[in-house]
Amino acid sequence: MEVFCIKQELPINGQIRAKEVQLIGENGEKLGVVNFNDALNMAEEKKLDLVLVAPNAKPVVCRIMNYGKYKFEQAKKEKEAKKKQKVMEIKEIRITPNIEEHDFGFKAKNARKFIESGNKLKITVRFRGREINNSKAGEMVLNKFIEELSDIAIVEKAPKLEGRNMFVMLSKKI
Repeated sequence: MEVFCIKQELPINGQIRAKEVQLIGENGEKLGVVNFNDALNMAEEKKLDLVLVAPNAKPVVCRIMNYGKYKFEQAKKEKEAKKKQKVMEIKEIRITPNIEEHDFGFKAKNARKFIESGNKLKITVRFRGREINNSKAGEMVLNKFIEELSDIAIVEKAPKLEGRNMFVMLSKKI
């Protein structure tokens, strides 16, 4: 079970420290500047809460509302916004500089699937032992991948050597 919380808790009823407040009714109508105790009594008569909505205003602005319902609505909106969010994932494919043709085809097919599903792709060439002396071979393999996927992907970061790895970042063409 997930619990959603509002970013900031608003002061309500007795938590408000002000002598006079600009009061807004439950339907959004302005009721003018009112003594704090009178505003609190009005809210209690309607069995609602007095909520501080603008603490920096002069005088502070309070609203009569059902605070529990307001918090629930905010949590619901937050949950909806989270649902519509698309999380971008970075998928990684690791290869060696002397990859065989069949392995290359298999990895390219998987890379194509990752990019088509909207993910970014990081292709890493790992150099083992003395392979690092021939880093051109790794760069050639990466360029071959870039060429293979050029119809659906663009290069986000060009081939770059870091330590014993060389990598390139690809993302979907827009």
